[in-house]
Amino acid sequence: MRLKNKVAIITGASDGIGKQISLRLAKEGAKMALVARNNKNLQKVKQISLKLGAEKVEIYPCDITITKALEKTVKKIVSDFGEVNILINNAGIWQKLSPIEKIDERVVDSVIRVNLTALIHCTRLVLPYLKRQKEAAIINISSKSGVTGQEEQSVYAASKWGVRGFTEVLKTDLSGSSVRVAGVYQSGINTQMFKKAGENFNTKKFTNPADLADAVVYMLSRPKKIWLHEVRVEY
Repeated sequence: MRLKNKVAIITGASDGIGKQISLRLAKEGAKMALVARNNKNLQKVKQISLKLGAEKVEIYPCDITITKALEKTVKKIVSDFGEVNILINNAGIWQKLSPIEKIDERVVDSVIRVNLTALIHCTRLVLPYLKRQKEAAIINISSKSGVTGQEEQSVYAASKWGVRGFTEVLKTDLSGSSVRVAGVYQSGINTQMFKKAGENFNTKKFTNPADLADAVVYMLSRPKKIWLHEVRVEY
């Protein structure tokens, strides 16, 4: 897919992986709808993206776990851009390492809502617009925890295995259509996600989010007869 002037929705675009994907797409001349809760950070990403060459950038402060707010946001994006070609489901939060019986119920609910339920609703709402395009793509940013069982990550892994299952069924359902679907399963990324959950990992050894963004844009920019439907990234 040629990315110049293509309209991409990126969730979790204010920081970390989502920010870097936005900046990388900007260099390709894409048009972008940036979605996240942090309005101040979204403004910063917008300004940098425009300087890097993005054709058009609009920001949409939204808590995607509130489905009615997400519905309004998607409608506003379509109204502003007229079409959608790419959906990057990136927004996600971490569950601090802990045995399941010690994880607070609010953490359980929050992790599942952000990482899985909101991703499903975002896809459900955007897909009708993607189907109108000759070329379209959905990339779900999951995690290594969506393909392997790792100690004390029960809730986080449940959300990410859910993303993998959703992605696999979506690929089957959309087979033969104009919409291509892929999952990205990365190990640790050097972002603030762990610190926000109260984790004290040394993340310096983890993958640079800008490098992961390069991989995502590479996936999107393959010729029509080539599609990387699943990518696993290790540091």
